[in-house]
Amino acid sequence: MARKAEHQSPRVLIVRLSAIGDVILTMPVLNALRDQFPQAFLAWAVEDRAAPLLRGHRALDDLIVLPRRFLKSPRMVWELYGRLRTMRFDVAIDAQGLTKSALVARLSGARWRIGFGGRWGREISPWLNSELVHPTRQHVIERTLELLRPLGIQAAAVRFDLPLEEAEMAAAANWVRQSGLESGFAMINPGAAWPSKLWPPERFAAVTRHLDAQWGLPSVVVWAGSAERTAAEQVVAGSNGFARLAPPTTLRELAALARLARLFIGSDTGPLHLAEAGGTPCVGLYGPWPAEETGPYGPQHVAVQRASFAGTTSHERRHAPNSLMEAIDVESVCEACDAVLRRGSSRAA
Repeated sequence: MARKAEHQSPRVLIVRLSAIGDVILTMPVLNALRDQFPQAFLAWAVEDRAAPLLRGHRALDDLIVLPRRFLKSPRMVWELYGRLRTMRFDVAIDAQGLTKSALVARLSGARWRIGFGGRWGREISPWLNSELVHPTRQHVIERTLELLRPLGIQAAAVRFDLPLEEAEMAAAANWVRQSGLESGFAMINPGAAWPSKLWPPERFAAVTRHLDAQWGLPSVVVWAGSAERTAAEQVVAGSNGFARLAPPTTLRELAALARLARLFIGSDTGPLHLAEAGGTPCVGLYGPWPAEETGPYGPQHVAVQRASFAGTTSHERRHAPNSLMEAIDVESVCEACDAVLRRGSSRAA
């Protein structure tokens, strides 16, 4: 049975350490807490790579940034313990369901530590948390929001409120203007952290040609790191001049540029969810992970998936065969792009 917080200004710690896309998909939890408890003190423990996405979030009072392998350093763990205890948390929400996230919640000293039960409470996290929620919803956003049931929050609007500064938006708009893309462009991200999530660059190139032929819409191909740049250059080379390479970007610069795009196309990665959080209609390409769970959230988006995967753990999905992505044909992605752009044209009209 749900029980409400003891007072209307609780001190709450959200623990969602990684990855970039998962941190973005947890932002609705932060907003729901702020809506329910306007006077609350809300903090978030996150690993350093995803931290820039949370800095300046209007619903957040404090950000606790941790290096990726902080648990391997007793000194870092001791320093974290000391810092968390001075913050006197009433509630800790383990939104990740792993040993490391549940341990951070435990170190906080919060007597009320809410985490996942069942298959989503992984490793020893159920033994470290004091109240377990057995989610009933399929999509990760809705499933994570269910962690707020013990706090009396039964239904919450899904909002991200991704923080971006005016200077970041102005710089993105300036690049778009200098590139002659003011009339609109599609953003394409051919990269992915997992090889099992990669779609062939030549197929992305075919999509850019379709977007120009059908919609007169040029494409911008984004990348991060040398391997992704190589794939991005292959897309540009096969586009018949209808795509151009994006400049190097930080996460926040990428978010600003994505917010100006008419359409985003990419696999289940951080940049896809970054575009989703910024309000850009997305076409997501899904292989090893079910689109019903992590697909872009909302009717303005389309997820394309042609093959299912029997594995259940992240390790199994990471090492799944790339044939799951190769099963996605160019025609299906082009049709999804057409559907998204038609909706956008109808709304504009």
